[in-house]
This record gives sequence, C-alpha cells and structure tokens, in this order.
Amino acid sequence: MKYLIGTDIGTSGTKSILMDTEGHLIAQDLEEYDVLTPKPLWAEQWPNVWVDGVKDSIRKTVAKSGVDPKDIKGIGISGLYGGSGIPVDENMQPVRPDLIWMDRRAQEETEWVKEHVDGDRLTEITGNDVVDPYYGYTKILWIKNHEPENWKKIHMFLPPNNYAIYELTGKVSIDHSAAGNIGGLYDINTHTWSEEMMAAMGIPTHMMPTPIVDSTTVVGGLTAEAAIDLGLVEGTPIIPGGVDVGAANVGMGIFKPGKYVAAIGSSMNAALVSEKPIKGQGLIVWPYPYKSEKLVYNFSGSATAGAITKWFRDNMAQFEVEKQKQGGDNAYVALNKESKGIEPGSEGLVVLPYFMGERAPIWNSDAKGLVFGLSLAHTKAHLYHAFQEAVCYALRHSIESTGRDLGEYIIIAGGVTNSPDWVQMFADVTGYAVRTPIEDAEANLGDVMMAGIGTGTLSVEDVQKWQVLGPEVKPDPVRHDIYNNYYHLYRKLYNDLEGDMHDLSEIQKDTVSKLKDSVEA
Repeated sequence: MKYLIGTDIGTSGTKSILMDTEGHLIAQDLEEYDVLTPKPLWAEQWPNVWVDGVKDSIRKTVAKSGVDPKDIKGIGISGLYGGSGIPVDENMQPVRPDLIWMDRRAQEETEWVKEHVDGDRLTEITGNDVVDPYYGYTKILWIKNHEPENWKKIHMFLPPNNYAIYELTGKVSIDHSAAGNIGGLYDINTHTWSEEMMAAMGIPTHMMPTPIVDSTTVVGGLTAEAAIDLGLVEGTPIIPGGVDVGAANVGMGIFKPGKYVAAIGSSMNAALVSEKPIKGQGLIVWPYPYKSEKLVYNFSGSATAGAITKWFRDNMAQFEVEKQKQGGDNAYVALNKESKGIEPGSEGLVVLPYFMGERAPIWNSDAKGLVFGLSLAHTKAHLYHAFQEAVCYALRHSIESTGRDLGEYIIIAGGVTNSPDWVQMFADVTGYAVRTPIEDAEANLGDVMMAGIGTGTLSVEDVQKWQVLGPEVKPDPVRHDIYNNYYHLYRKLYNDLEGDMHDLSEIQKDTVSKLKDSVEA
C-alpha cells in the first residue's frame, strides 16, 4: 500500500493527516499555537511557530501511523493566507514577523494606493477591483513606510507554506494561489508578477519569489536532515498545496469550473471556481490551486459568520452553557431545539451580521451588527433563529455577487453542517440544493489529493471515486418565497444605514479621544 501526507498551516494550529491511496485516513495530529496581536488591529506571527508545527505534526502523524516511511510517496503542504508573507534576508532568515490575513494596520497605505495607482489598471491586471488592508501588498507597503531599517534587510517575501517547504527542501518557490492572494502585484492574465504594478508601488521585483508553480508541482524533496527529523526518507517529494481555502475546495472534489463552495466556521469563505476572473463585483480573485493557469478562485464571505452564533451563546445563553457543563446537551444543540419550529423570518426579525466590519462583497470596515424588528413577543429562541438566518443571507449575498447560475447544488462545509435544520435553512434562503461533506473535508484532504496527483501516485479519476459529499438537501419552495422578502429587506437595511454606520464609527473615535484628553488633563 502507498500513502500520502497532507499538512495545513492554519491561523491557530497546524494539522497533518496520513492517508492511503484508497482514501482511508490512517493517522493525524494537530499542533496548536497563538496569533501575536501586539496592538489593536494587528495580527502577526514569527515563522518558526509554523515550521515547528509542520515538523511536529508530520513527525507525530508518521509515528502514529506505523507505516513504512518508504511507502510514503509525497507530502502536500498548504497554508493560511499569509498576508505580506514572511520577510526574509539574503540568508533566508526572518527579518520580522509575517503580517497575516487578519492584520488591518495598513489603512494609510490603502488610501495611498487609491490616490496614486490607476484603479482600472489594477483591476485589469490583478482581477481585484477593491483596495483594502486585507491584501498582502498593502501590508508590504506598511513595512516599507514604517520600518525602513527592516526594509533594507528584506530580500523577499515568502508565504507560510512556501517558507516551510523551503525549510524542508532548501528550495525556494511560490504557488500561484499564494502569489495571487498577495493581491496587487500578481498578473492574473499572464500568471506572472506584474512589473508595472510593482513599479507603481515602489516594490523591487526581487522581493517576489520565483518560480511560480501549480499546486501539483513537486518543488523539491526532503533534505537528509529534515528526513531524519521527521522519520521519513530523504528525497520524499514535497508539493505546495496552496492557500488553505482553495485546497479545501480541492478536497471536496472540485476539479472543474462551475462549483460553489462555502466553508463556514468562525468566518465564511465562499467561492466559485471559474475559467475567467469575475471582475467588478468586489470579489477577491486569485488562481485556483489545481490547474492554476486555467482556473480562477472568486472569493467572498463573511468575517463573523459562525462567530456571531458563538457570541450569542457566550452572552445570551448562559443557561444552556451551564446545562452543558452539568452533562446536558451541547449549548448549540439546546438552542437549536428551542428555536425549532420558528417560522421563516423569525416572526419579523432581521439581523445584519457585521459584528467586525465586513470584507467582500461590501468591503466596509465601519459596517455594524444590527437586530431589527424586536418586540415584546420575541424570545431568546427567536433571536438565535434570526442570527442563523443572518449567516444564510450573507451567503446568498456572496452567491449573487458572482452573477452566475451555480447549477443544481452548492456545497457547504464546516461546523454549521452539524445542524441539519441550519443546512435546510441555507437551502431555503439561497434557493439552491445543498450538499455537505460526509466527513471533515479540510485543506489537508486537498493536500493529499494534490500530492498524489503531483507525484503520479493518484490521478484525478482516482480521487473523484472517493465518496466525499452526502445527498442533496433541497429547498422548500414556500419557505424560499418567504425568505425572498426578508432577504431583500436585509439588503435594503444595510444600504439605508451605511452612512449611519460610518457616523457611528466617527462618534466612537471622537468619544475615545475626548475621554483620553480628559484623563490626561
């Protein structure tokens, strides 16, 4: 029997799995860590945490499996969207921590790009029509502007998975999905770095790594030192699985354009794979990990999807939480039972889920959460039901931003799939049938598939035989008709209140400033 390893570097932990070539999980390991948040809106990480996570999780997974290392034919390594990437010097040593995807410090750099870089050319070249601190190139500009001594030392920026691969193989490379996700420096049309955009931003071309490769490319083999450390064979092939949300789509069997997948955990990552970039809709556009030069990943989502139901549980469901501690139902299960049977629209409640601003497709850091329509007749169960509906509305908004017919069904993965009633609600709100993974289809599974394809151990036809998705959950036409009215109100509420949300942010800033001044006085 032959085996493959899939490793995903996440924001809060690195997980490795080992599978056989028939799709059976043999062993796995998760190594956890924390994000560094030295200031509000800052989020960064030193790469040694990720490298240690990769090495420890692979080593422990191999040991747990008990398989012969000679039978392990490849390792796929994907990673979180690394924002700026890891700035390294000419000796490949980190100069400072990586500014990861959730870092929002580059506000001034974002405004500079809007004022000094041709927006039409930026969209034409990169496929992205929005400038935002989310993107890696604005974070790179922040380092340039605020840390000139570090800037002088930087030789290049490497995303987390590509840096870990360098540490294991001694080979420098970057996959197309990680390159494209940096944003304003990658040409989505020619699949190369854009010298025009790099010149416009004042970023030297040597700072962007080469070669740029597909995520089924063997970029190197384990060095002798790394092989001994991991308990593997020297030369074991390494494949870059790409950005983790794209790798997760591969893990759900998406090898052709036209399929829409939403991975919903604390946030929602929703995307359509297409042959051409969808421009002008506020989507985040970058190459798909598989067939990167032919397929595009058009991405949007919700910054606080599952996080708003966690907030509700933590702040409004103390009774259910306490019962769980005493051996009762999980608090979420209890809340689902309480809200079961509540009619669509929660008897006149609409929630806007913008509890931490919002990224694509509205791109508004000032967006606020809202509960609209409260009356004395409403209960905790109504509120929880309305919070669940808000996540469904957010998904429908993302779907509509693609401007495409998505076929017979969409795919939803993540913690929300543990609630059959919530899955049905997604179908009823969106009007699409929903399929969910039979087991957790995380990025690791996509890493295994791409490692198999890249090494010739597996073919696409082989992995498509693996049973990944369950049966369709079809929308109820009556409930869908009702939800249409609520969804249109959901969209209208945001449009009506957008200016007020900005005003509230300004009032908050002014309040903080005045209170600070009064204390200092």
